Amino acid sequence: MVSATNVDATAVNTIQWLARPSSTIVVPVYQRQYRWDIGGCEQLLGDIRAAADSDDRQRHFIGSILSTTSFGDDSGDDSDDDSGELVLIDGQQRITTLMLLIAALHHTVLQDDAHASLATELAQVLVRSADPNRTKLRPHRAWADVFESVVLNRRGPGDEARDSRFDDNYAFFRSQVLPNEVARVWRGLQKLEHVAITLGADANAQQIFESLNSTGEPLRDHELIHNYVLMGLSHAEQSEIEDTFWVPIEQNTGESIASFWRHYLVMTTGREVAVAGERGVYDAFRQRFPRLDLDTLRAQATEWREFSGVFRMLLEPAREADAEIGRQLGYLNTFGRGMYPLAMRAYHEYSQKLLGREALIDTLEQIQSLVLRRTVVGVGVDRLVARLCRAREEGTDALRRAIARITPSDERVRVALKFSDLPHPGYVLGRIAGVETPVDLAGLDVENVFPLAPSDTWSGGGDTPWSEYSDDQQNSHRALAQTLGNLALLEQPLAERAVGLSFPAKRALYASSAVPTTTALSGVSEWGTAAIARRTVELTDVFLRVWRRASGTAIDDDGLTPILDAQRRRGWPRGWEREFEYVEYRGEHWEVYDVKYLFNRIFKRLWADARPSVVAFSAQRGGPLYDSQAWNGHWDTLDESHYLYMGWDSKYMLTAVQGVLDEAGLSAEVFVKYSYIGALM
Repeated sequence: MVSATNVDATAVNTIQWLARPSSTIVVPVYQRQYRWDIGGCEQLLGDIRAAADSDDRQRHFIGSILSTTSFGDDSGDDSDDDSGELVLIDGQQRITTLMLLIAALHHTVLQDDAHASLATELAQVLVRSADPNRTKLRPHRAWADVFESVVLNRRGPGDEARDSRFDDNYAFFRSQVLPNEVARVWRGLQKLEHVAITLGADANAQQIFESLNSTGEPLRDHELIHNYVLMGLSHAEQSEIEDTFWVPIEQNTGESIASFWRHYLVMTTGREVAVAGERGVYDAFRQRFPRLDLDTLRAQATEWREFSGVFRMLLEPAREADAEIGRQLGYLNTFGRGMYPLAMRAYHEYSQKLLGREALIDTLEQIQSLVLRRTVVGVGVDRLVARLCRAREEGTDALRRAIARITPSDERVRVALKFSDLPHPGYVLGRIAGVETPVDLAGLDVENVFPLAPSDTWSGGGDTPWSEYSDDQQNSHRALAQTLGNLALLEQPLAERAVGLSFPAKRALYASSAVPTTTALSGVSEWGTAAIARRTVELTDVFLRVWRRASGTAIDDDGLTPILDAQRRRGWPRGWEREFEYVEYRGEHWEVYDVKYLFNRIFKRLWADARPSVVAFSAQRGGPLYDSQAWNGHWDTLDESHYLYMGWDSKYMLTAVQGVLDEAGLSAEVFVKYSYIGALM
């Protein structure tokens, strides 16, 4: 057997590897900045706690750590002349986070004589034996001073209010691990293992790094969910869950399985689920189902299977036995799948005989009216469905009020239909004309009565050809070409014959159409902007009857975002200081422009108005309220014995605001108005 000469890979205990007296780990200058946020730290701490509570024989694998030995100084720090350093090629993020956790444990027990030996063990991981004033991990020189000031607990004047991932994550660990839990977390840390890959002088570090990080297809959200559900079960139990539940779910959802899980989680949590750039669906699933013993798994999987069947019905409305419900489901698909979470809940209740047929149809009609009206007036529909799912949990009346609040009024719709291009013209014209099914609609084309590209000889009637229309006349015609009044449905054979014809010649074809609204065009003597305007008024009256707006509220679309739907952004993105235009708190107008100020003001207000809720939330979450300023950082005082820690990242702060308002039962009464900058972030 030929052994490898340039790569040495060994499975090692991570803490023992870090604690070796000779360990000095350097982050080279080409490495990216430290990027872990509190969400990643929260998951890591949960895994370590689980490892601590597991059988003594079990270990927790954290992946591979790739390094090379250097006998020079690759860090660019000329003040250090250590030799035999390990230069990290892959693993910086994990090692840095572990060091921050261990530093938090160390500082928690440092002054406790009962934990003197534990403090010594922790220090052996953190600092160099030859120089206890330097950390074993040496980050990029641009942020090495910040890292060491956190790990060695030696912040200088003015450092309390600085923003850095090192400070944020260290503070999170300090807040979550109380003195009586340090030993437990340390026990879990000692069960961590990784594969230490050390490269020889002739190894191609970049090629090996790319092989570890880029080769192969990364697991997708639904694949991670599948593994998470089955991991830890016996082979027989895995087979049972796979055959009884997972395979039917896959059969029902097909290639849309990832979409199914996202819609299901939005429906059940009432919160938006991120999908771009992160494992948002998988992370939301783990948060929704943190522990799944076999009995719980069977019960939950039964529900998943039921809703996957509902999802299939939404995808394939022709499967529905009730013709009218099937038609409504088909109509819903005109707008994509954005409202599936709401429709899934309604259809499931109908299938369980908890919701009547007419109530289901009414809900589907309300959804269509909401989406179509907002599209007509040019208002987006993003991030609406979660709030509607929350309203639906309170009943059908609450849902109707929530939809009405954000549905544009008849007046706004009339104006938009008069001057704007008609969205989804086939669907709109078909329902106005009474064309009932997509099959019927498939044989019809959308006809522009005044053509998009008229020939010089085209005429709307009379003796004046298009070439003799003035510039103003031509521009006004073109502006109305895609509006409701200028569009009609025409059978495909007739539409083919109508291409290029002037309006007088088209009238005979329109008279042959079986579509009533198209047939009526044959009675119009001349076609121009006045005729388009008259027809727009007539069809708009029908439009407003078909897509009704629920009554009972004076609010149109106020542009306010409920606090539970506010976007949680990682780190402190550019422009965060002006993310909001203002905040509406229970009818009060607050000049609050950023998450940090909002966090401070909400907690201070609730400390005065709903103190038990703040205490309960903080006890459950492990912060941000503490009875002492237990570590260095940015604090605010609530009273003589309660302090609010302000050194979190943006995502954590907004999550805490949402959580404490939910705890106090006030989340439905707090809204944010995004600024222009916030809308672009």
